Amino acid sequence: MRDNGPVTSATRRPETPASMVPTRLIATDLDGTLLRDDKSVSERTVAALAAAERAGIEVFFVTGRPARWMDVVSDHVHGHGLAICGNGAAVVDLHGGTGAHRFVKIRELAPDVALDVIQLLRAAAPGTAVAVERTYGLHLEPAYPALHMEPPESVAPAEKLLAEGALDADQPILKVLAYHPGMDPDDFLTVARLAIGDRAGVTRSSPSALLEISGPGVSKASTLALCCAERGISHEEVIAFGDMPNDVEMLTWAGRSYAMGNAHPAVIAAASGRTVANNEDGVAVVIERIVAERRA
Repeated sequence: MRDNGPVTSATRRPETPASMVPTRLIATDLDGTLLRDDKSVSERTVAALAAAERAGIEVFFVTGRPARWMDVVSDHVHGHGLAICGNGAAVVDLHGGTGAHRFVKIRELAPDVALDVIQLLRAAAPGTAVAVERTYGLHLEPAYPALHMEPPESVAPAEKLLAEGALDADQPILKVLAYHPGMDPDDFLTVARLAIGDRAGVTRSSPSALLEISGPGVSKASTLALCCAERGISHEEVIAFGDMPNDVEMLTWAGRSYAMGNAHPAVIAAASGRTVANNEDGVAVVIERIVAERRA
């Protein structure tokens, strides 16, 4: 089923008619998608998530957020309690709430690859400042701005942050964040992808020129595919929701997918359908329809 007419993409899988394949899993981004702009989960959305669970549909939160920022939805996880964090770099069990999460799967970025990528990006976009996201904390360069909701664990040039003896060097690197003070966000993404090639995955989810760099082959889509394969769930049985470029691969992979009314143009091109904006509970609107169709 498509909303507001068909949207095509050169990489979009051929879609199986929804009536032929029952939904077994819902994969939804958080910021700009499931969450309203004030970062709340509306009562309507809470009710829709609960209805999906009662109908036997698993719900996976699939986000660029680190695990420690998942308190906003930890009360709403499905029975399995799992979420995909860090753009696919980690699968986390959120049972127990904030501070008690457990890493189930980690797809790390090797330190030598991270440093290589940073150097390539500096050469391609002078003025770039970076931060290193490890499993339990953020480490950043002195020029990296205060963009996040927590103080850094350490501040030093990237070469020191990635050295063998650095603070928390025993923790896996989930991603590198790269910020540019003057470039257009989409231009920065294009420059970075050209410079880095297949050495790492590069995407963005922020309205500012902030890139998120993961290990090669790591994305929301690839980790979601792994989780689905472990459950015997095919891509055709998945419905996905998103709003920013870091959702594109996931929306393309899923059997059905919805771009939010507030979505980036690349997301609209990748998704097979559209729903209303996050502030209008666009995810809940679709879930309610799916549950109603299942009851009919």
